[in-house]
Amino acid sequence: MTATNPLERQTIGALERGVEVLLLFTRVEAGHLGVTEIAGQLDLPKAVVHRILNTLRASGLIDFDQLTRRYSLGPTALALGGAYQERINLRGFAREPMRRLVERTNETATLSIRAGSSRAYVDQITPAREVKMTVPLGRQIPLHVGGSSKTFLAFASENDRESYLATLAGVDAGQLRQQLASIRQQGYALSFGERQEGAGSVAAPVFDADGTVAAVMSVCGPLERFRETAGPASALLLMETSGLSRRLGYPIR
Repeated sequence: MTATNPLERQTIGALERGVEVLLLFTRVEAGHLGVTEIAGQLDLPKAVVHRILNTLRASGLIDFDQLTRRYSLGPTALALGGAYQERINLRGFAREPMRRLVERTNETATLSIRAGSSRAYVDQITPAREVKMTVPLGRQIPLHVGGSSKTFLAFASENDRESYLATLAGVDAGQLRQQLASIRQQGYALSFGERQEGAGSVAAPVFDADGTVAAVMSVCGPLERFRETAGPASALLLMETSGLSRRLGYPIR
């Protein structure tokens, strides 16, 4: 085995410390730090922190505010994040969580995206059993009908939600608002025969880095069977949607 060159070890060590400094900025709510704070949290000498910050500033990964004497992530860091976001394949990322849901619930898992005032299923994985639910991929469904639809509406911005509600005719908007508030509070929506007679489902949001609902994932099955498994399915679904949201950059604690 070839021994590591001392200069190489020193270079790798400096790189590791630089990465630690960058990652520290992702864990602070304020978004900016001073040299003393960085040195204290990472247990590094201030002189070392200064050198690291100057190096990161040269590449635009770190910005420096002359007035406050504090540092924050720079435009190059934003560009790196943007490049990663562009490479994200939401449907591809969701396949493994959906497979796990099907394996653990023995019911169908679906993925929906929003399209203006409606939403549509873009993927589904079905269990290997004779009696199961299937959904119509691509068909647009109003945002106030069914669990997946109401999940989009519940977690939309207040202005967006109220604008949509204002377009509805023949719907009790007050009652619908109460349902949406309940969905937001518990984190998921249950539906028993609402959109499709004889079907039951639980749906939960998948958030992107901005806190916007990027998609809604659901587990669904025949109503007579699903009533008994809705609780465990809800817990499993929330675990998978939280993990996928985290992968998309949503800061779940």
